[in-house]
Amino acid sequence: MTEEQIVLVGGLWLDGSAWTGVAAELTKRGRHAVPVTLPGQGDGNTSATLADQVAAVLAAVDAAPGGSVVVGHSAVCTLAWLAADARPGRVARVVLIGGFPSGNGQPYADFFPIVDGVMPFPGWEPFDGADAADLDEPARQAFTAAAIPVPEGVARGLVQLTDERRFDVPVVVVCPEFTPTQAREWIAAGEVPELARAKQVDLVDIDSGHWPMITRPAELAMILATV
Repeated sequence: MTEEQIVLVGGLWLDGSAWTGVAAELTKRGRHAVPVTLPGQGDGNTSATLADQVAAVLAAVDAAPGGSVVVGHSAVCTLAWLAADARPGRVARVVLIGGFPSGNGQPYADFFPIVDGVMPFPGWEPFDGADAADLDEPARQAFTAAAIPVPEGVARGLVQLTDERRFDVPVVVVCPEFTPTQAREWIAAGEVPELARAKQVDLVDIDSGHWPMITRPAELAMILATV
């Protein structure tokens, strides 16, 4: 039986290099990691759309002989969920790190101002507190220098979910700056309708801020290798 590959998709402003540490740790554990650089987030394509990004993730899923664990981070948790919607028979599990999927018809990631057709990294003020508590000043400077503005066509794209078989795909929520208890409460309260309908949702804690692939790569890889 072919072992499932692990498709790694970083959040806003990140390219595939954000997973370098995690991918190396997964390789040590004998797992096949596939970091994805999304259109518009690493290839210079400022006209990229949400559909282009979905297609890039699906290309990684379709290239595997077996199933895939699709890992999404932050806002890109929605992109991982869109992959499950499009390929419910090939996505074996979805892992959501520090985020939750948006519902059908909702904006994908229209969180910050658009400037000249892109959504630049807004600086650290919106992430004061638990989000960035474990990033020291050199790490923040490195993140800011590498941050890739997200094309408007991605940020303001509308989520389109069409296949209810997505709810059969097991979900693992990795909880960094929030706790599994909080996540469970949010889901139960109806704040995450997509996960409220999912048939299997497991919650895993990690003691980190919002970017554990940067600050806790070995610990995150251990979680991803065993979900």
